[in-house]
This record gives sequence, C-alpha cells and structure tokens, in this order.
Amino acid sequence: MPSVRVRPALAAVTAAASLVAACHATPRPLPVPAPVRPEWRAVELALPDGAAGRPVPRDAARCAGRWYVVGGLVDAAGETRPAVWSSSDGVTWSPIPVRAQTFYGRQHVLYAVACRDDGMAALGAKTGGVHGNPRTGTWVWRPGGPVREVPAAFELFGGPRAVSASRLAAGPGGWLVAGSRADGAAVWSSPDAEGFVLREGVAELAGDGRGRTAAYDVAAVGSGWLVVGSLLPPGGTARVPLAWSSADGRVWRRAALPVPAGAAGAAERVVPADSGPVVLGPVGDRFAVWRGCDGCGSPSAGSAGAAQGWRRVGGFGTAGPGVSSVDALAAAGRRLVAVTGDGAQRRLWMSRDGGASWLPVITPVPVPDGGDAALAVAVGDDGLFVVADDGKTSRAWWGALPAIDR
Repeated sequence: MPSVRVRPALAAVTAAASLVAACHATPRPLPVPAPVRPEWRAVELALPDGAAGRPVPRDAARCAGRWYVVGGLVDAAGETRPAVWSSSDGVTWSPIPVRAQTFYGRQHVLYAVACRDDGMAALGAKTGGVHGNPRTGTWVWRPGGPVREVPAAFELFGGPRAVSASRLAAGPGGWLVAGSRADGAAVWSSPDAEGFVLREGVAELAGDGRGRTAAYDVAAVGSGWLVVGSLLPPGGTARVPLAWSSADGRVWRRAALPVPAGAAGAAERVVPADSGPVVLGPVGDRFAVWRGCDGCGSPSAGSAGAAQGWRRVGGFGTAGPGVSSVDALAAAGRRLVAVTGDGAQRRLWMSRDGGASWLPVITPVPVPDGGDAALAVAVGDDGLFVVADDGKTSRAWWGALPAIDR
C-alpha cells in the first residue's frame, strides 16, 4: 500500500522536474530561410561607337517588355559623359545615341530613370560652378530617336533654393519628379517629359509648423501620384516617414506611415504592385515595409486627410541610424526586389508575397556601400537584371530565377 501511494508522488515530481528543465532549456533555433540564388550570367554594356572609358551604370528600369540602364562613361582622366543602354530580353544590350545640348549636359551622369510604353526619361547631374553644386537636368527618349537633353533655366532644378531632385516616375497623367527645395518637399510635373514645371511651397507637401519635409521617391498609382519621404519635427532629430497622394500633381494630401512608438525612420522608395503600393525605408534597426490599403490604418497626418491608409506589413535586414538606406525597389506582380545599404555593404533582397516576407539574394559580387559605388536592379517575369559598380569596375548580369521564385 505505501508503494502505491508513493509512485504517483514520484511521478508528479519527475514530471515537474522535466517541465522545469524544458522551460529552462535553450530554445531550438528556428530554421533560417535559404537565400535566393539566381543563375547569374554576365552581360555586356557595350560602349557607343567611338566612345572611350568605362560604363558607370546608376539606375535600371523595365517597361512594356523593354529594359533600360542609364548612367555614364568615365575616362582615364575622370571626365564623364551621359550614356544609356536598352535591351529587349535583359541579356543583349545596345547603347542608345545620346544628344547633349549644354556644357554641363555633355558631362552628365544619368542617375534616375522612368519609362512607359511611349518612351523613357531620366535625371542627370554634374557637379560644377563656383559653389560646386550639382547641375541637374532632364533627358527624354522616344522610340527611333536619340536620348535628348531638355534644356531648362538654371533655377528650375538649381539656384539658391535647390536641395535635390531625387527620382522620377511615369504614368497616365504624365511625368513627375520628386525632390526637395529650401522649404521642403517639392515636385516637378510634365505631360510629356519635354519640359517640367516646378511646384514648391505647396500646402501639405512643403514644410510648415509641423516640421521640415523631404521627398525621396515617386510612383504613378492609377491616374494619380504617390510621393514618399520624411518629416523632421521642429527642434527634433528623429525623422518621421511620410507619404503624399495627389490626383493631379497640384493638390496633395499627407499621411504619416505607422511606426513603433518612439521609433524614427523615413520612407525612401515606393512602387506600385499587385497588392497595392509598397513603401520601404529604414525604421529603428530594421528596414520597414508598408502597404497602402483603402480604409485601413489611420490615414491622415494633416488637415487635408488622405484617401488611402497605410499598414506596416513587414520588416527585414539590419539598419542603423544615419547610415542605412533603401537604394532601389522594383516590382513585377507580387515579386519585389530591393537594394539596401547598411553603411558597409549594399545588399539585394526579394519578396514573393508583396512585401510581407523577404529573403536575401546572393549577388554576383560584393558591392560596398558608399563612395562612387552603386548597385541597381530591374525585375521581370522570370529574372533579374543587376548592374554593379564598386567605384573602380562596373559589371552587369542577368539572373534567371529558380522555379519557386518565378
């Protein structure tokens, strides 16, 4: 009889001890998702006839089945000239003739490109003048012709109120450049990319009593526009990520993107995607992902409100204050590809589900973050096109995606 009463007690003690041990055991690490490994194939960006130097690619895009790379050529003396390449398959590339019309235009390196069915446009710049500021201008291409510089008054993009002309986008409503002026975020609009009109000091878009704004990227969404950037509150040091929407490029509505309490960050890249517009930017110690959605979240951070709300849908990588950046973002269906910099190296990432989860992509070569280095990407239905420049050598690759990633 005593043994019968003792055994349950011993069993209970043994079970409790096992439970305690299990609770204090080191948790088994979760499996780390395997990185994406495209089948990289080196491709050539051929020099234009009679040109010398090495290519310095800076941006890439794909529209209506055609791929574009913009940048420049640099010779042994460090002199630069603009250059553009195109391809129908991402593998075989040809230079497009370039026609500059100004002193600085002949030295431009093109750093941002946008396209649509009827052509392509780009931003270019060359540091110069007494104060060593960028001399920025626009370029336009129509099928069958050269890439032409569009002459403009110096103060359209420059002058004492200039800060930046960051990115441009093409849509049904025309073309839009996003950047900043002395009073904050600003845009330049054009129906055909043949000449732009500056819109600065615009309510909700520009800075005001709530702080100074800056715009970093723009996308065409439906028949309107979406611009992303940040707000620096008065006397503050922590930026707040913002998005602005407009139906016509003239009247803008401001929305704050959700972040954890006390976290600082910025919205640096935006693309339209099947699941809705997607925005990326560094927040705290990670890169944040937001998705636009009708009727979700808290849409307004300004008196005008906003037609679209925002939801934070994910995060990835490691970011750090003041050094991290999202340098590129491209989309094809629900597939997104991003380039980030962490102050030491530029990295490539891919999402298969519209931004909710991300995997690192093995790049053909390591690319440093900083200096004259650059890593740009464009994405298609079955692969990626990547151009890399480490400041000394530039190369390009086509990467066929594994079947699971297509």
